[in-house]
Amino acid sequence: MTGPLEGKLALVTGASRGIGAATAEALGASGAHVILVARGAAALEQVEDRIHAAGGSATIAPLDLTDVEGIAKLAGAVGERWGSLDVMVLNAAMLGSLTPVEHIDAKEFTRLIQLNLVANQALIAAFDPLLRRAERAELVALTSSVGREPRAFWGAYGASKAALETLVGAYADETRHAGRIRVHIVDPGATRTRMRALAFPGEEPEAVKAPDVVAAAIVERLQGDAASGETARIDG
Repeated sequence: MTGPLEGKLALVTGASRGIGAATAEALGASGAHVILVARGAAALEQVEDRIHAAGGSATIAPLDLTDVEGIAKLAGAVGERWGSLDVMVLNAAMLGSLTPVEHIDAKEFTRLIQLNLVANQALIAAFDPLLRRAERAELVALTSSVGREPRAFWGAYGASKAALETLVGAYADETRHAGRIRVHIVDPGATRTRMRALAFPGEEPEAVKAPDVVAAAIVERLQGDAASGETARIDG
């Protein structure tokens, strides 16, 4: 498929549903070959089928992102097959329980931080050499307003997103001088996802935008001139 991202290689985490799946499909429609990463192979195959049906190309990579060694092996396999990586979208995350800070379950909090923060650092570390080999690489990290604006009962999830913003912001500062990697911190805002439904069970789904809107905005941003490290909120 021809498009503005023709010949580019993109990797999307949490690509089996929601914003991740929509972004993967939008990247595929723009010409990129998309590596789809999530735990469930069956759901990834459905996304892959939709990309292929639309004329794009994709490869599934089932992976538990809490497996740091697995991330390193994936990076090695991608490097061996393609040599470089043009776009990496860090989307996978878990909400966890919405509860007062004093009631946060330690085991669940550990799992949440492992997926929402530690896994993303491991992805950056593993794929940094491949991003640096690209003519111009783009890293997109999905965040949330609760990472910057603390909200009652959202302490665990908000803390993970605040830390993620600091982490990728530092990476943007560290790589800015070379001018080869651009970092985007994207707050999708209220979006019709499974996570949103869990957080707001009484909300009418049609009252908030579809994941496709966020995906289109991300792909448009990749083609724009935003400075590395900027945070963008997607309304609509």
